[in-house]
Amino acid sequence: MNQFNGRERVRAAMAHQTPDRVPVMCQLALGHYFLQCDSESADIWFGSQTFVEALERLRQRYGLDGFLINLPGRPDNWRDYASSAEKTEGRWKLSWRDGLQTVLPSDDNPHTSLAGGQSLPRADYSAVDPDDPATYRIGGYVWNTWHAPCMWDIPADADLADPATYPDWFTAGLRAARRSCPDVSVHVEVFSPFTHLLELLGYQDALMALLEASKTCHRLLEAFVGHVVAQVQCYAPHQPDAVLISSAFAGAGFISRDMYREFVLPYEQRVVAAIHAHQLPAYVHTCGAIGDRLDLMSESGVDGLDTLDPPPLGTVELAEVKTRFGSRFFLKGNLDAVNEMLWADDETFERAVRERLRIGMPGSGYILSSACSVAPRVAPDRLKKMVQLADEHGRYVS
Repeated sequence: MNQFNGRERVRAAMAHQTPDRVPVMCQLALGHYFLQCDSESADIWFGSQTFVEALERLRQRYGLDGFLINLPGRPDNWRDYASSAEKTEGRWKLSWRDGLQTVLPSDDNPHTSLAGGQSLPRADYSAVDPDDPATYRIGGYVWNTWHAPCMWDIPADADLADPATYPDWFTAGLRAARRSCPDVSVHVEVFSPFTHLLELLGYQDALMALLEASKTCHRLLEAFVGHVVAQVQCYAPHQPDAVLISSAFAGAGFISRDMYREFVLPYEQRVVAAIHAHQLPAYVHTCGAIGDRLDLMSESGVDGLDTLDPPPLGTVELAEVKTRFGSRFFLKGNLDAVNEMLWADDETFERAVRERLRIGMPGSGYILSSACSVAPRVAPDRLKKMVQLADEHGRYVS
């Protein structure tokens, strides 16, 4: 059988075609990049070129077949938006011209807050007017996330459902990756409308709003669909190999099946349709307990499922989902990122990897991966060993 490159290998698995071996593609926590790369955490988080260089450096070091670009691009002059920057005991603190501050630990995602360290403001679901963006485009809330404080001044009347509204640097990371990594499977991430809702209102208040202000929630979700579709339209011309819909909080730990059917499914269906309109695969990342809603997830039209957290982190047994949905979805993940990767001894870890390969590889359609992000302090040798085991135990016979 011909040797595949990473891009071809992942593409074949996503299409249920037969590659030379099971591909390996783990999403690494940002803290893992901070710890394992020489660049400063602030440069990785805010510098699109540096971020992509970190992704590719660790992909090569571990032998992975692809990586996920899970941050939007940044302007090259992002430092000009900071009023000060200081590093103390390995932690960067950046103060921004709009009064916000971002603290970047050496091993964890950055945290943006008000200047005094207080939590960022959230929209009030009892007062928000979905027809008036000024009531929910609150300070620091950029593209419905706080990834990049004050780097883009959003006029109150800006139409975020129009791809032309987004600056050219929004796609900088994807463009850099596609130029420098032609043989690598490069995926890009957008957030589910439901994730945007939770980020906007705050997680506790958003869950209350589903009960107390469901009409308002639906109107906001309707707006967010337009924003997400616009972002898909921005990314698609730059040739991502797939689009991941980050819908981390749509599992049973947060909402019921009925709520999933009402507040998640119809809106993700439209995002998936927009991705498919560009002839791109779409897959969804949902953490935790999703074993009771896989049938509903299939109705979205999505091509694949990511994470597939096993017990005790979640409720997905790979053998069961492979039997029930293996011909419907490509499957990515199921290796417990905590109990089987971070804390396990070598024998337990290697046994778990071989078991996932045994179950997942028949008929193709499986990508070996941690269930959720690889924890910051997972030993690099674990990642290398995953690829070695896939090469030894995950090869298809021609």
